[in-house]
Amino acid sequence: MTSNSFVDEIIKKDRKTFFNDLKSCSNKHIGKESSKDEKSNRGEEPNRKNDVHLIADFTEYNPFHNGHLYNLNLAKKKVPNGIFVAILPGLFERSGRGTPYIMTRYGRAEIAISLGADIVVEGPPMGIMGSGQYSSSLALMFQALNTDYIPRGYNPSEDFNPIIEHIEMGRGVAPKPYKIVDIESKEVLLNGKLKEDNYVIVSLSKSLHKINFNFKNKFIFIKRIENVSGTKIRKAIEIGDFNILEDSLPKETIAILKREINENKAPLHNFRSYESILNSVNKLSFKELLSLNLINEKTAINFIKKREKEPFNSIDDVINSIHYGFSTHFQNRVLSVLESNISKDAISKYINNYPPIIRVLQYKNENVLDSFKERINGNKVEIC
Repeated sequence: MTSNSFVDEIIKKDRKTFFNDLKSCSNKHIGKESSKDEKSNRGEEPNRKNDVHLIADFTEYNPFHNGHLYNLNLAKKKVPNGIFVAILPGLFERSGRGTPYIMTRYGRAEIAISLGADIVVEGPPMGIMGSGQYSSSLALMFQALNTDYIPRGYNPSEDFNPIIEHIEMGRGVAPKPYKIVDIESKEVLLNGKLKEDNYVIVSLSKSLHKINFNFKNKFIFIKRIENVSGTKIRKAIEIGDFNILEDSLPKETIAILKREINENKAPLHNFRSYESILNSVNKLSFKELLSLNLINEKTAINFIKKREKEPFNSIDDVINSIHYGFSTHFQNRVLSVLESNISKDAISKYINNYPPIIRVLQYKNENVLDSFKERINGNKVEIC
């Protein structure tokens, strides 16, 4: 049976990795600040070392379902000579919504390779970042990978078509309060809000534009297929009814997930490091709480006031003390920050030098790995 102690070990191990990465970046860049010109040069098209095209897809695979398989196959069909690289969120095993994944990145990476991905690399620690922070990290990863194509699933609508056209032309598009605008012309492309998948695309285009990454004609837009619900899949896994998942999950996903469950490594999505969270809210000073990523002053004050009356002894008490954020997922992200105990300053330095190293979680074969290494312009690679 999966236990909180298994999750505790993941958090401790990933904290060590995070700070080792941070230290190596600091040593590498000590005494040097990137100038505006240097940052602009990141956007130049690098020299190619081979003719293989690299398709990089950011995805969580939580778990890998038929919608993911459809996207992967369609992208590979459009770029038949390409290497398909899945960027899988890594450290702390927390999703963009701040919630725990069903299984570790190693299990999710294994499934991806079994279903056609060529390389799986470790992506940014999404669950402890704001949406803008992990979008910036992803943009830097696409750049470090020397990416040729970026497949993205989207929810089709007439309102979104002008946005797609702008992005296909390589124009940066940015989300503003209740509208979407062209970054350079300031033209309003849409009044109102976007669905989550479409918002991610807009946010990514903004981050790519900011680092001068040329994404003209690089996006492969793929319409989301219907009748695949991640929420329903996770609920079925909770009760162990895999029969109702046969229409939603590939057999490879089911087989590896069952194995992970038998080895007490899954499902993880209902487990947190409760001890770490309670230690943070009960023991950190106001200044230390406020220094943590995503935690605002009102939330830090609420924590102090509550524990002065009585120490926190449940996660529900912690959730009730978290001040409202702009995102519906804000509370879960704050819980993940309290688990990991990572500061705003550390996140800022981490993003500034991201990726510190390209970690390969899984790969198809040695030939693919060699081609991949040739395409990423000398960035350091570590095989996990």
